[in-house]
Amino acid sequence: MANKEDELHDVSRPKSRLGLPLRGSLSRRLLLLTILFVMLSEVLIFVPSIANFRKTWLEQNLGAAQIAALALEATPDNMVAPSLQQELLENAQVYAVSLHRGDARKLILSENMPPEVDAVYDLRHAMAPMLIMDAFHTLFAGDGRVIQVTGVPRFGAGDYIAIVIDETPLRHAMIAYGINIFWLSIIISIVTASLVFFVLHVVIVRPMRRITENMVAFRRNPEDVRGVIAPSAREDEIGVAERELGTMQRQIRATLNERARLASLGSAVSKINHDLRNILANAQLLSDRIGAVDDPTVRHLAPRLFASIDRAIDLCTKTLRFGRADEEPPSRAPFQLHPLIDEVRDMSGANETKIVWRNNVAPDFEVFADRDHLFRILLNLGRNSVQAIIDGREGEGEISLSASRASDHIHIDIEDSGPGLPEKAKAHLFEAFVGSARAGGTGLGLAIAEELARGHGGHIMLLSSTAQGAHFRICIPSENSATSCAEAEAAA
Repeated sequence: MANKEDELHDVSRPKSRLGLPLRGSLSRRLLLLTILFVMLSEVLIFVPSIANFRKTWLEQNLGAAQIAALALEATPDNMVAPSLQQELLENAQVYAVSLHRGDARKLILSENMPPEVDAVYDLRHAMAPMLIMDAFHTLFAGDGRVIQVTGVPRFGAGDYIAIVIDETPLRHAMIAYGINIFWLSIIISIVTASLVFFVLHVVIVRPMRRITENMVAFRRNPEDVRGVIAPSAREDEIGVAERELGTMQRQIRATLNERARLASLGSAVSKINHDLRNILANAQLLSDRIGAVDDPTVRHLAPRLFASIDRAIDLCTKTLRFGRADEEPPSRAPFQLHPLIDEVRDMSGANETKIVWRNNVAPDFEVFADRDHLFRILLNLGRNSVQAIIDGREGEGEISLSASRASDHIHIDIEDSGPGLPEKAKAHLFEAFVGSARAGGTGLGLAIAEELARGHGGHIMLLSSTAQGAHFRICIPSENSATSCAEAEAAA
């Protein structure tokens, strides 16, 4: 058995994630995401930068062509020798240039047979989206295109200037620029990601790994005081998490130690109660014979003796039943609720008092539940109501029970005219040995009733408790109900 438990622990133990910082861990994901986001940022920067690079390159060519065209003004007829014209065009890297100055004057410098133009671009009114589209068109158009570009001359030298150029040098320059940007982006991404990773690893990941390792170690052996984390002096969220984890671990250790001691004590008490119940059963047989004695004093004290022994036997039985590991699971079956409540009245002791017991459940109201479990629930609540009226109203009062349906839930209401529950009892209503409403009580009745109700998937609620009485509600959902008692209560 020990080996199987160790294997189960090993299966749930995060081995590699705690041992290897860069293998399937938060650190690795952080590094990859940082590189990815930096690269994405570089892409967003590259798109407008490549468009701006193309625009600048074309404007520089326009400026060089403008200088070449202005050389014509040095001649009387705006004409130069063919050899000088070819030299000017080659230095400006254009096939033709046309500088317009008003409607009447043009300076035109061109080869004898310029090539056919494949595309026309106007930089004078081009917006950013259009420049970006033109830049990618240039990148993917291929070599050998001839384009005409129109722009504004520098220094106000004319209305506009147009040139015809080979786009291939521009395309090659843009490709070289893109490659440089790409490698620069890779270097920036790696450096930035490394720095961000290192900082976040030291500030966040490593402290989180320390917390995780501590939680795993504490889960393996919560009783070891060395497993309690020692909080650091940090004031941020990590420091708060460390301090809260340490507090929680200390509380869990204290609770486990308390539960272990209570379990040992409960085992001893159960054994004592078992023997005590047998002794009281024998005492009950003797008390029956004492009741036959003719002595007036004995006859006067005998009923009190009988009641004390009955209460002691009942307490021992409840303690033994509560001390078991768990209750038997409910065996549901349909039955009429009205006769069951009459049985509870007979067993609760209400018949021997002046208490009025009102069974307001319809005779044909059917419940699908475990009859024995529901009887015990109602009996415990009924006895508490009877005892509350006896103690607080001198035995005069009223107990009424009713039932209704809310969605696929059954609601059973128990109302009494007792003095209500004290605040201490409300705070620990369903806790054994601390939730009793009267002095000397154990609180086992409500604890057992709540446990049986939970076995049905239900709940017991205290709807009200005033000086005029208490009102409890038992909620029993159907076997396949998809709603909780709180949802059914809200619907009701």
